[in-house]
Amino acid sequence: MDSFTNTKPLKALLVGIQLPKVSDQETQGSLAELARLVTTLGYNVIGQTSQRRSSERGATVLGDGKLKELATWTGGTGAVGPMVVKKKHKAALKFEKNQPAPEEEEESDEEVEDLDSSLTEAPKERAEVVIFDCDLSPSQLRNLESATGVTVLDRTGVIIEIFSRHARTRAARLQVEIARLTYVAPRLRETGGGEDRGGGGVGGKGAGESTVELDRRKIRDRIKELKQELASIAQEHDTRRARRNQEISVALVGYTNAGKSSLMRALTGSDVLVADKLFATLDTTVRVLYPESVPRILISDTVGFIKKLPHDLVASFKSTLDEALNASLLLYVVDSSDPTFRSQLEVTRTVLGEVGASDIQSLLVLNKVDRLSPDERANLEKEFPEALFLSATNPKNVADLRLKLIGYFETDMIDADLLIPYDVQGAIGEIRAKMRVLGETYDGKGVTLKVRTKPEALAKVKAKFGLN
Repeated sequence: MDSFTNTKPLKALLVGIQLPKVSDQETQGSLAELARLVTTLGYNVIGQTSQRRSSERGATVLGDGKLKELATWTGGTGAVGPMVVKKKHKAALKFEKNQPAPEEEEESDEEVEDLDSSLTEAPKERAEVVIFDCDLSPSQLRNLESATGVTVLDRTGVIIEIFSRHARTRAARLQVEIARLTYVAPRLRETGGGEDRGGGGVGGKGAGESTVELDRRKIRDRIKELKQELASIAQEHDTRRARRNQEISVALVGYTNAGKSSLMRALTGSDVLVADKLFATLDTTVRVLYPESVPRILISDTVGFIKKLPHDLVASFKSTLDEALNASLLLYVVDSSDPTFRSQLEVTRTVLGEVGASDIQSLLVLNKVDRLSPDERANLEKEFPEALFLSATNPKNVADLRLKLIGYFETDMIDADLLIPYDVQGAIGEIRAKMRVLGETYDGKGVTLKVRTKPEALAKVKAKFGLN
């Protein structure tokens, strides 16, 4: 993990594993997404390769031939060294020196189903880090680093590092730290052959704990502390969310970099971070729809999703996703110019289903239509007739969406006349703040307001001020 803190951009080599029933297009698309993740970290991608395998199990995930090929890019040996190197006695070294060299066996690579490589030419640059587009076990990481001689990362490690860099609020930093420690704990390794151990228990007997065991216990204790702190913050968020539950809310959800933050800024006029990077937004932001409607509508921007999103991160960000769970309406925002947006939309729906938000009313927004050709847009309009087509950078599109949202929430409202006697204090102000006033008349009894509101809100105001 030291490579993350290196200020000099590292040269990265990407490796994909193509499993059965996974198409070449899906594999290349996933590698392209990994390249964007790696670029977000500031690395320079100098090459990529993939290999068809029956599974992601195995000591090194890859076949021996592919492993040697990677070594030509990293300067490694291409072979996995022993886990623990023990010092040999001088007599043993002298004996081995006098023994004849063993005959070399021909390499067997029968386990490789197929080889699909884009690294056919001799490397012009040496890779300083190898990044796999899958999850690697601790032993696989160790074996691969032994064979390549450089740092090896997996997709989860890259995503967690991006999250840790982009987290800004205290809650987001706590959530990322929990996920990072959960990821790091099983990957701690002995550096000294496991010989360094603390003293035993009572009486000083026993081997005691190794350095790694001590570190893992410290990590478990730290995770427990972080979860307790996060729980206290979650209570504050729940309190604020409970206050907002009486108001109409719309949550923007979708794949990372689909344009949610740009749409958020356009709808609310707020200074929300907009960047052409993956996971630029991690902290949920809640703003009021602008120009403000009556009753007002709250818009929330949520963390983006991605394929193979680590489960620990989904669990850690559950409190963030609760904004979607408590929303009145979900806007599924997708980048219509991305040819893989259908699978991205499926990822979004799957993750939201995991937190129980799949039953909430929703609208599909196909964003970035300005990047489509007329024929592409026409085909999408036939495929998604109920979707909203817009560009977050087009003011007219945004204004139309605002009216669409207001009209959506008015469908279940009713029109009513409220007579407010002149001696009733505070009623008119609250009605104007929470209901849409369509007209008003005055007579000797008081002010009659014609309002459009939800039945439950109307009943609540009548009961509070004793109105008929």
